[in-house]
Amino acid sequence: MPDPSAVTVFADLREEGAELDRLVAELEGPDWARPTPAPGWRIAHQIAHLHWTDRASLLSLTDAEGFGHMVEAALKAPDTFVDEGAEEGAGLDPAELLARWRATRHALDEALAAASPDARFPWYGPAMKAASMASARLMETWAHGQDVADALGVRRAPTARLRHVARIGVRARDYAHAVRGLPAPAEEFRVELSAPGGSGTWEYGPPGAAQRITGPALDFCLLVTQRAHRADLALHATGPDADRWLDIAQAFAGPAGQGRQPGQAGVPGRAGAPGQAGAPGPAAAPEPASGERPAGPAGDRGPGAGR
Repeated sequence: MPDPSAVTVFADLREEGAELDRLVAELEGPDWARPTPAPGWRIAHQIAHLHWTDRASLLSLTDAEGFGHMVEAALKAPDTFVDEGAEEGAGLDPAELLARWRATRHALDEALAAASPDARFPWYGPAMKAASMASARLMETWAHGQDVADALGVRRAPTARLRHVARIGVRARDYAHAVRGLPAPAEEFRVELSAPGGSGTWEYGPPGAAQRITGPALDFCLLVTQRAHRADLALHATGPDADRWLDIAQAFAGPAGQGRQPGQAGVPGRAGAPGQAGAPGPAAAPEPASGERPAGPAGDRGPGAGR
């Protein structure tokens, strides 16, 4: 019998992709060339990048040898392969790029559903289960979708799908410290996030923890994907370690990013215009299981990371 939680994340990934699809489906050719908050990346680059990483995920699930060739190619150009993949796809006619992205999303959806729930599939770091891969794809689709929305001046309504992004962000706490050469806090934090639409609170960590983070789930997700600066968000930290975490949090794999500057975030429902962010990365961090850490391709700068 399928794991209900896996079925849920597969369906949520499908809907996240469909929402972004609706955002770009009717764009005219010139609109695909609109700049996004990632320097040098147009809307076409964002969709091309998602197509590239969806294809990598599909190969991981269905063709380990083919995926191995992608890894070999990445290792030969660790500092440029992300941009090269996006540039190649962005050079396609927009209708062709959109068709390829849709076809790959559909194939990935079928492969995720067919995957053994206990099997682990190769990635650029530790292998992961299909449900974790789906969580990672959802997180990156949402984050790059935010770049597209910012480029178009669109304010997207947050959904319950953000719980996958939030969970990755919480579980990547120690990784965010490690990539900066910092020791991880010795104690767990309590994280309490107001769910979109006033539908309750998402809670993580021990209730009695001395250090905690509180605020809107949307704001936390914008922070950990580096789509907004902490100064523009309604997040509150109690305790010095929790406070420092809000300055360095990241849900994606790879080196730490610079993110956006204060006042440069397109935050839904509040003032603020789209602004500079760093270059997106080729893989969002998977939802870590016990003993895993967030992992991505070599040279992964992650969504919002600096170049």
